[in-house]
Amino acid sequence: MNIRISGKEVKATDAIKEYINKKVGRLEKFFGENADITVTIRNEKNMQIAEMQIIHNGGITYRAEAKEQDLYASIDKDLDIIEGQLRKSKAKKEKMNKEDSIRFKDDLKSEKESRSIENEITKVIAYDVKPMSPEDAKLKMEDMPKEMFLTFVNIATGKVNVIYRLKDKKNYGVVEPEV
Repeated sequence: MNIRISGKEVKATDAIKEYINKKVGRLEKFFGENADITVTIRNEKNMQIAEMQIIHNGGITYRAEAKEQDLYASIDKDLDIIEGQLRKSKAKKEKMNKEDSIRFKDDLKSEKESRSIENEITKVIAYDVKPMSPEDAKLKMEDMPKEMFLTFVNIATGKVNVIYRLKDKKNYGVVEPEV
């Protein structure tokens, strides 16, 4: 980490430089060696102001400014502010990565399914019920291999019947009303 310490109207003493180097060292776990840190200290009236700016990697910037009676307290406050910014940035990145992951999308899908409505009619399909014989219905079912059943009006009885494909996928069954 490249640390640059400067003072405006205040001289950065060796003790202050040593304190800043020691405290900024705890940020190394976030940045490693890829950070340029600029610390500027100054006085305004009775307040000691510490301004810290960190430029990381390709230009990501973190900035903090604190005013306290004590310069050391200002430096500590700057570090706390920057650590907060880093935690927020890290949480945001993790959330984005989690939301984009396939596992998260699958979890959302299963969560929606678990909250689904039960014992309700959720889909209605309307189609023409044509008069035909059960043999004609069987021939029509053979033309529709993905369909599991077909509703039709039986020409002989004039009643609505359902022809369906049996589990063996070779034979058919017919449902007829009794009345």
